[in-house]
Amino acid sequence: MNSAKLRLENLGKTFRRKGSEVEALHGLDLEVPVGEFVSVVGASGCGKSTLLRLVDGLIPPTTGTVTLHGRRVSGSGPDRALVFQQDRLLPWRTVERNIGLGLEFQGLSKKECAEKAAELLDLVGLPGFAGAYPHELSGGMRQRVNIARALAVDPDVLLMDEPFAALDGQTRELMQGELLRIWQRRSKTVLFVTHQVDEAVYLSDRIVVLTARPGRVKAVLDVALPRPRTLATKHSPEFGWHVEQVWSLIEGEVRQSMERELRHEH
Repeated sequence: MNSAKLRLENLGKTFRRKGSEVEALHGLDLEVPVGEFVSVVGASGCGKSTLLRLVDGLIPPTTGTVTLHGRRVSGSGPDRALVFQQDRLLPWRTVERNIGLGLEFQGLSKKECAEKAAELLDLVGLPGFAGAYPHELSGGMRQRVNIARALAVDPDVLLMDEPFAALDGQTRELMQGELLRIWQRRSKTVLFVTHQVDEAVYLSDRIVVLTARPGRVKAVLDVALPRPRTLATKHSPEFGWHVEQVWSLIEGEVRQSMERELRHEH
């Protein structure tokens, strides 16, 4: 029996807008085993975010299938949670009640929601902030709450769409380390989209490189860096070698995407 928890087969998505068609993804095949951290990189507009939305069940595929535990994905479900670039916390709810939102939908009591929120705030390094409101938190703290909210429903697969893109460089580096710590404690399967090649190398077991639009799998690279990883890992020759390998695959796709955009502008 194949151990892949998440499987994408011949996955494609075409959007129809104003009488024309835009093919975002084409014939994409990928398997993600249980507990693996997989990053997806590629040129802007190659379908990375579309891929996450398909896996989350927010939009239907045009071709192919997404299966989880051998069951076909046909809509959103508690076995998947999507973390967006913007935290989307509800400003009128406290941190505790933001984290417990999904649990309320599942019918848990107020006490159970509060206990779960407290546990997750400890996990993400924010004990004592249950009664705070989003506007009282820094960007990095808000994103920690966002991750805690996603983990609250105990998903099997955590989908992350450039969750640290809006953060300053120093906070981003710290949040990468925090994410690895949380992932190692919770053993979730993660599908992570990023534009930052060094971020993908630092976090991942494997990196999926997509072609320029329509996105296809160009290559899947193993990241042979020992765990646990620290920020010092980024200064090793092995880390630099991995970054160069990914860039050598992605550079042509980025140039192709830029040339296409220039043609459209003129």
